Amino acid sequence: MPFNNLGFVFKHFGSLVYSKPILEDLCLFLHGFTDTEIVLDIGAGTGMMSEFAYRCNEKLKYVAVDPAEGMLKYAPAYLETHVGEAEALPFEDESFDAVFMGESLHHFHDIDTALTEVVRVLKNGGRLFVYDFDKGTFLGKSVYLMEKLFGEPANFYEPDVLKEVLEGCGFSVTMMKHGWRYTVSASL
Repeated sequence: MPFNNLGFVFKHFGSLVYSKPILEDLCLFLHGFTDTEIVLDIGAGTGMMSEFAYRCNEKLKYVAVDPAEGMLKYAPAYLETHVGEAEALPFEDESFDAVFMGESLHHFHDIDTALTEVVRVLKNGGRLFVYDFDKGTFLGKSVYLMEKLFGEPANFYEPDVLKEVLEGCGFSVTMMKHGWRYTVSASL
């Protein structure tokens, strides 16, 4: 999919897939963070997930990485942006207190390498928030098929499977299901 040319569309219409329960889970995830933490939004696109997080806690430092520079140019000014891929994050070890992946995990080409990178850049005790679509539901399967049609990796997980994968990476995982979508709140 030519994400580099879709920044305008995602900036203006991307928020439509973020339902109220998803946003509530994100704010709950950020509860207790102070003003010293640094958060990385992987596969950030136009920074939609960080924009919602900013509404919950504007004191954090927000950093975004995405392979599509055309998406990042629509990111808000407070979001420090970097061009890069999840499988080779351009950051030092233990640089971040938390990582977000909002509708991006299924776009990664090599999930195992991407998760190894997440663990590498997270500080000890770091936290992970994932929002994605449940492939085990009708709507989730529909999104999966559409992504495949557009040539995307479409690495969608059913929530329980992703929970097991993350636990295998050393995370302690809480899963919240919201119909055809779900969130993960995890910590190392």
